[in-house]
Amino acid sequence: MATETAGAGSTSNVTRPVTRGWSIVAGSNDPCPTATPEHAFKATNPASGAELPIDFHPATTRQVQTAGEKAWEAFFAIRAKSPGDRARLLELIAQRLRGLGDALLQIASGETGLTTTRLMAERDRTVHTLLTFAEVVRRGDWLRATIDRGEASRSPVPKPDLRRMLVPLGPVAVFGAGNFPLAYSTAGGDTASALGAGCPVIVKGHPGHPGTGELVARAVTDAVRAAEFPPGTFSFLHSGGEREKSIGATLVRHPCVRAVGFTGSLGGGLALEKIASERSDPIPVYAEMGSTNPVFVLRHALEGQAKSIAEKLYASLVNSNGQMCTCPGLIFASRSDGAEALIRAMSDRIEAAEPAPMLGGRTRTNFLGRVNEVAKIEGVEARAGGPQAGHIPPGGAGGGAKHPVLASPALFRATYDVFVKNPTLLEEVFGPAAVVVICDTDEQLAEAATRFQGSLTASIFAGGYDAAAVRQLTTILEQRVGRIVYNGVPTGVEVAHAMVHGGPFPATNAPHTTAVGPMAIERWARPVCYQNAPEAMLPPELKSTNPLGLRRLIDGEWTDAKIERA
Repeated sequence: MATETAGAGSTSNVTRPVTRGWSIVAGSNDPCPTATPEHAFKATNPASGAELPIDFHPATTRQVQTAGEKAWEAFFAIRAKSPGDRARLLELIAQRLRGLGDALLQIASGETGLTTTRLMAERDRTVHTLLTFAEVVRRGDWLRATIDRGEASRSPVPKPDLRRMLVPLGPVAVFGAGNFPLAYSTAGGDTASALGAGCPVIVKGHPGHPGTGELVARAVTDAVRAAEFPPGTFSFLHSGGEREKSIGATLVRHPCVRAVGFTGSLGGGLALEKIASERSDPIPVYAEMGSTNPVFVLRHALEGQAKSIAEKLYASLVNSNGQMCTCPGLIFASRSDGAEALIRAMSDRIEAAEPAPMLGGRTRTNFLGRVNEVAKIEGVEARAGGPQAGHIPPGGAGGGAKHPVLASPALFRATYDVFVKNPTLLEEVFGPAAVVVICDTDEQLAEAATRFQGSLTASIFAGGYDAAAVRQLTTILEQRVGRIVYNGVPTGVEVAHAMVHGGPFPATNAPHTTAVGPMAIERWARPVCYQNAPEAMLPPELKSTNPLGLRRLIDGEWTDAKIERA
């Protein structure tokens, strides 16, 4: 990994990682001779508006092609690696990611405007994900290895010997997410789960945090080398400026790429899915594309908890300035004094809030556009913040200088009738804005729940006498969200076996999957059945001798024992 020693005047002689601005293709981070300097792009610090000094060079078409070819070569070499080998690779990546230290947090904060405290938690979450997946891969039960022994004496026809397991798809293209530069980007959940499944990874770096992406990519590349995996196991492609979209399209069309992971906008996810479906050999795209995350606050919860619920919702709304896929966008409350108290409490906090950085100018523009759109709806009342959320501080744009990319939270109030007449309220506002919809009856609350196509989460705040309404809402929401939260907020996605971070369209395009937790590994594999296969031809995971000591489903019972062929 490239490093530099702290210079004169520094209080430390330790080395810190540096970026070079070039893609890393199968272990090589050398300048590309065919790159054109006029296509170079820079990152911007949202908190100050200043361009950062390093020039980043978007990957050339040749580099994209080479990354795919090297990944295809690596795929077959990785197939010969054991689950323990793949687990060790994930552990080495975690170790090297942690080893980047504060330098990574500072660079990521400078490129995204996110606080180092938030980024420290995100880094630790990413390390935890890698280590958790390593444990799952080493244990091997995610493979769903299943053996149904044959019965040659069965009549009228013999029963064949059947053995099934999940087999990796091949090289995976991962698109880095703008709002999670660590947990959903270069070494995030998609990359970790794909490597765990045995799939090489090609990351299309996000242009909003290219330095962060390159630093992490160096750590991953170093881990690949230390684990003695082929260099094509991992590549990182810088992507920005005029070539951003063409790099992504070329990568998805590459014949060696067998699946795609994406976290971002609805438009971006659908565009990639269209490209993948139009290939001569269509490939799956697993896209998380945004969510409104409805919250239902029932009558008896409001009677004594209105202010405490308001505090929780406010904290969730402004977490990372609302730039999270689980930010609560619509809050449905039973008409009551408690509902009005909740609105007042949230409004007071929002009015006192200082503007905070957004991820970039495009994010802020889209946010203000949606806020203005909501504010113009007849019957929607701006209660705090409002359509001009965010501002340029005095002198911030003076002398031609760049200005900070800031925005303030906003809160609106609407009746149920207004909500029903304006389907645009069901669309995501990516940023710190929410609409409180006042419902007259429990029936209106339930009817509101039926109007969602799909969302990552839904939350229900309920009191002791709200049980009937909770049951009704739960039955409805099971068909529309991936996770139902009771008496809590949607932000905060635990990396755990039972977690589901997914949901029906438009939250994702694959509602049967999750992007968080060990089940995410299964996206990058498909089931293959081996019928009457000679023992020598079986993969180690299905051999009768069970050389890997895996837990398998044999004739309907889980066991790690050896077996005899019938």
